[in-house]
Amino acid sequence: MRLSRRLVLAAALAPLVLSAAVPPARAAEPTSILNASYDIARELFEAINAKFEPSYKAKTGKEIKVNQSHAGTSKQARSIVEGLEADVVTFNQITDIQFLVDKGFVAKDWQTRLPNAASPWYSFPAFLVRAGNPKNVKNWDDLVRDDVKLVFPNPKTSGNGRYTYIAAYAFALEKFNGDEAKADAFAKKLLSNVVVFDTGGRGATTSFVEREQGDVLITFEAEVISAKEAYKEKNFQVVVPPVSLLAEFPVAVVDKVVDKRGSRQVATDYLTWLYSTEGQTIAAQANNRVVDKEVAEQFKDKFAPVRLVKVEDVFGGWDKLQKAHFVSDGKLDQLFVGK
Repeated sequence: MRLSRRLVLAAALAPLVLSAAVPPARAAEPTSILNASYDIARELFEAINAKFEPSYKAKTGKEIKVNQSHAGTSKQARSIVEGLEADVVTFNQITDIQFLVDKGFVAKDWQTRLPNAASPWYSFPAFLVRAGNPKNVKNWDDLVRDDVKLVFPNPKTSGNGRYTYIAAYAFALEKFNGDEAKADAFAKKLLSNVVVFDTGGRGATTSFVEREQGDVLITFEAEVISAKEAYKEKNFQVVVPPVSLLAEFPVAVVDKVVDKRGSRQVATDYLTWLYSTEGQTIAAQANNRVVDKEVAEQFKDKFAPVRLVKVEDVFGGWDKLQKAHFVSDGKLDQLFVGK
């Protein structure tokens, strides 16, 4: 009787002893990653992923699928904090990645991990006007006239729209020799001339080119050129203002997610590939201005000259700009005229 009880007890303890002796199996490396990106980058990353996936397999022997999520980057950042498991972000505004840093999702040193402060290409706000440019729009001054109606995304939800607001404000500061009150009035008039505030850049493009709202679409130069090319029958014209604001496109690994999923290596490889000759060429073909000098030289004829000012030079950096303009009850809230 005692022997049978001992056998039963031994049988019950055996799995526990075995599990303690054998280390837990390592989680399988993911076969897919998610890139959370800005709204107008759909076609760009479709082209990039179509080349990266076979390149990654040829290099590592492993299959990988890069899935995409697109929206205004401020919305994307909030979605990640709320549970969207994006392995990487490819945004159009530094402050939205900083939001993820502040929430513990991205490491503080993210800008030192990749070349050019982790920005593989750049653009700036430019204008798309209707055939023949009937309102004779040439510069930011023309956008505050009473007879000119505008379309650009909501600066409260879109990095794209925020860049337009910042670029206009920077232009006004220069025009009025730093007179902030006059710059405020200029920005408020610009915002009041907007006929529709879509939540993201692609929605704004759709409102202008398909719904035929407004006289001028303001969005990144890459989207302006792409829209002109896609709707050739409408004879839109691209207007590059003499001066605009540098728009960087920062990228980062979402550390909290990749550590959970075991996807750090492939996520890092993906972002690194954006700086390769092939990645830079695809970005330039999609009308972005790239940082690789040789690739940029090949595509220089497709881009008009422009003088670009920087947030650091005009506003003292993103931190100061954020605190002055984009916090609750900041400058944007004071000047914003919602539709």
